[in-house]
Amino acid sequence: MARRPVFVPDSDKPYVSEVSLDFEYFPGSSIQQKQRSVASLHASYVARFPSSRVLEVSSKSERDLGVQLSAFNLMIEHPGRGSYSVECAFQASKVFSHGGPFVDLFDASSRAAKTDRRLRASGKLVGFKYFAHEFPLEPKTYFYDWLYASALCRDDKLVEQVMMFDAFTDIEHNPERAINCQARTVAKVVGLARAGLLEDAMQSPRAFLELGYH
Repeated sequence: MARRPVFVPDSDKPYVSEVSLDFEYFPGSSIQQKQRSVASLHASYVARFPSSRVLEVSSKSERDLGVQLSAFNLMIEHPGRGSYSVECAFQASKVFSHGGPFVDLFDASSRAAKTDRRLRASGKLVGFKYFAHEFPLEPKTYFYDWLYASALCRDDKLVEQVMMFDAFTDIEHNPERAINCQARTVAKVVGLARAGLLEDAMQSPRAFLELGYH
């Protein structure tokens, strides 16, 4: 058995809530084993909340939409910089006490960006710098949420599709080891949209902070 969070859009700040559930975990790194674990986690959620539609947001999702929404696959187009994944942008924006941001990671593969040794050898994380914008470490998920939401909201069709779901998971996310989670951010986007605030929140990083957290 294992315990993982399911992220649910909420009508109040911060527009996402968590439900932690026990489920049967199938060990192994194959996609088949991961998808068996996803199915088990979703079944546990639906048992508590019947008729809910749950989407796995990761490369292990059985739905093309979930795979497309993986931070490794969700792309950002930036004038003068071309196209890069949310994962690359996140890693390339980290500022440490002894280095960074390592902007060459914009041009790396998602996996190479995430595993770059400099990210673990440059001291303490002190903030983020994404082009001209600087972001603090608090609220803890603020920069990741804004970055991911910015990429997602560039595609109205993707936003329409995620609005059809009631809850979101990421089988790879372990809250004991990581803070940010793409499934949480998708749920937050849906929560903001249902509250009628998404368009206003995406006007600027400051608007996203003020409407989404404080």
